[in-house]
Amino acid sequence: MTMSTAAATAPETAARCWSCGATAPGAAPFCTACGLVQPPGQSDHFARLGLERGFDIDGAMLDRRYFDLQRQLHPDRFARKTPREKAISQQQAAALNDAYETLKNPLRRARYLASRLGVDLPADGRTIDDPELLMEAMERREALAEAATPQDVDALAGAAAREREMQLRGLSALFAAADKAGLRAAILRLAYLDKFTEEARARRFNLGAAG
Repeated sequence: MTMSTAAATAPETAARCWSCGATAPGAAPFCTACGLVQPPGQSDHFARLGLERGFDIDGAMLDRRYFDLQRQLHPDRFARKTPREKAISQQQAAALNDAYETLKNPLRRARYLASRLGVDLPADGRTIDDPELLMEAMERREALAEAATPQDVDALAGAAAREREMQLRGLSALFAAADKAGLRAAILRLAYLDKFTEEARARRFNLGAAG
């Protein structure tokens, strides 16, 4: 996937260095004046990793930005620093990991972006409150429970995987249009498809073990 050209650059709020008082972008991990590590603050996940905000991201660039920052912010590099610097480096490392794990996973990335648009989603990310989708999920799980061979499971999982890819391809347009209703429906379906994939994997393992 490539980074969306329509995406806006994630905004950064100004912050003051806790040590020297210099002003720097809120996403900057180090003070540009004194070089000391800065608290992570409430920076946007995209700004934290230096990416434009949008559903379509360059996965290779995400990895490069993450591993570069991880090397700079790893707590082991601050073993001989002051207690405050050690604590801040741990906060930075945790915030960086959270940002990376959120943006790396398509469903988590979609939920994060949707929440910033004000899309109302179930808190647990998996509750199905759409009656039609719930009925479809029940029928699919019934078919999975009745699958007698690993090949039967693979056929069901394959159909779910193809539908998942179709849903992912449609998310960019929904985000571009700020279609809250469409985003909610697509994200709920994606959550259900991801859960079904997990269930299919477990079902296949059980059939294989039984055989």
